[in-house]
Order: sequence, then C-alpha cells, then structure tokens
Amino acid sequence: MTDCHAPLHPEARRGLELIRRGEYFEAHEALENAWRDEPGQVRNLYRGILQMAVSYLHITRANYAGAVEMHRRAGRWLAGWPALCRGIEVDTLRRDFDAAIAALTALGPAENMHQFDRRLLKPVRWHGRAGKYPQALY
Repeated sequence: MTDCHAPLHPEARRGLELIRRGEYFEAHEALENAWRDEPGQVRNLYRGILQMAVSYLHITRANYAGAVEMHRRAGRWLAGWPALCRGIEVDTLRRDFDAAIAALTALGPAENMHQFDRRLLKPVRWHGRAGKYPQALY
C-alpha cells in the first residue's frame, strides 16, 4: 500500500466528518466521490469505509441483513491496510466496526435491533495530513 503517506482526498475527509455526525448516507456519497476520483490503491480503503457507512445506515434503519452483508463486503476492502493510512486509524476502524457488528449479530434479526446500542457506531479516528499532526474526528 504505497500511497498511505499522501494527503487524504478532500471528499474522503468530508465523508469522515459526516460519519462523525451520524450522516451515513451523505458520508457514503462523499466517500464514493473520493473512491471514484482516486487513482491509487487507497481508493479501496475509501470503498471499505463507504461500505462501513452503509452498514451503519442499515443499522439505523433496522435492516439487519443489509448491515451484516455490508460488513462482509467492507471487510474485503479494509483488510491488509497498515494501522495508519492517510491519517486514518485503520486498525481502530476495523476493531470498532467489528465490535458493532458483533453486538448486532448477538441481538439477532431485525425484531431485536431496537436494543442495539447506537453508541457502538463509532466515528473514524483520523489525524490530519497523513498523521503528521493530531486532529482526531470524534
């Protein structure tokens, strides 16, 4: 993953900010713009994060199957990245996302989704300019 030290795409940054605010549909749109614009491999990281946003959107809409399926798909794109890429704390992102889906699957199908603790839908931790100075988005 040779392009982890480059700056974060502006639309990716906007997408991360939207995730922090719980605006998952809009985050997906911004991250999709970054994914389409990005010529390098990091586009796949953006793709994984946008699918995470879609999974979170499905959770907020009580779509159990959609949330679990998007987690499965996102895992493909989020695997193999270093702990920090373009300032994104990828290990933390994977751990938080996996924990949210584990809690969801422990509840079971949609009729139990009202019990899901939405505090588990964590924002993506990101540090400005590929980690050169801290600016975590919480």
